[in-house]
Amino acid sequence: MLPAEEKTSILVQGTLISIVGESLVDVIATASDGDVGATYPGGSPLNVAVGTARLGLPTKLVTQFAPDEHGQLIQDHLESSNVEVSNFGLERTSVAEASIGSGGSADYDFSIEWNLGTGKRQLGTEVRGSMHIHTGSIASAMMPGATSVLTAIAECRGGSTISYDPNCRPALCPDASQARRQAELFVQESDLVKASDEDLAWLYPDRSPEETMAAWLELGPAFIAVTRGDAGTVFLSRQGRVEVGGEKIALVDTVGAGDSFMSGLLAGLAQLGALGAEARPVLNALTLDQAREVVSYANRAAGITCSRAGANPPNADELGMLLGS
Repeated sequence: MLPAEEKTSILVQGTLISIVGESLVDVIATASDGDVGATYPGGSPLNVAVGTARLGLPTKLVTQFAPDEHGQLIQDHLESSNVEVSNFGLERTSVAEASIGSGGSADYDFSIEWNLGTGKRQLGTEVRGSMHIHTGSIASAMMPGATSVLTAIAECRGGSTISYDPNCRPALCPDASQARRQAELFVQESDLVKASDEDLAWLYPDRSPEETMAAWLELGPAFIAVTRGDAGTVFLSRQGRVEVGGEKIALVDTVGAGDSFMSGLLAGLAQLGALGAEARPVLNALTLDQAREVVSYANRAAGITCSRAGANPPNADELGMLLGS
């Protein structure tokens, strides 16, 4: 682990994290009675960007939304969390209608567009020079934008570490075989991959999550982390396997939980000095004790988000630093 003074410099220099992906609004309804509640800014990449920025990492979000009422809500939300925004624009801001069941889980219906417009030609320039680049969800699966994202991270991999979260949305990309091929292309370009057990069950219904984790690890990442709701998280690297139990919380809903986990994971790795192309040896050599610490930290971030409504990730004061820092 880095000395405190070196760690602080990592957390404040330049654009540390660039997130590439969709911004949208979540219109939340209660499934039991159909009542529509509040409208929240959302989208997995947006949520991760807000989460990393709130945890002290300088963050840029490369995204698309329109200059409409929903777009203004997104812009205000990002500005309030000090996220730098590069917006390639849309005619209409994307919308996800989320129905919250009695157990707190969310089902989604989408009206989404992801094409990057003319910005696809400058995407690589927007993220080049970042210490770390993260992408996933709709941005890595929906054409034509997904192809541009894959090209950009492949081009920038020499100067940045890469993370990926498939965050599968079958309602938008229902062809599991195509989604599987697409996911594996992104896994090959990534240094670290986070997925949910639900993602893996949909992508690979004929094999266990553990088998998929092992197969993905062989494609090149330093590690795979798979979240399993209140059952906790499994971490697999070439050093071995770690399992960390879930947080005990008073559940409100699970909206944005996986994204908060991702933000916490990146913030924890930054504190260990394990992000950035020059830090690949550090990332690849994470001990199992370090892995347990970072996963526990990310679990706490997700737990805080689940304890309140919508995708509302914790800030640095709420989450604190790694326990060993």
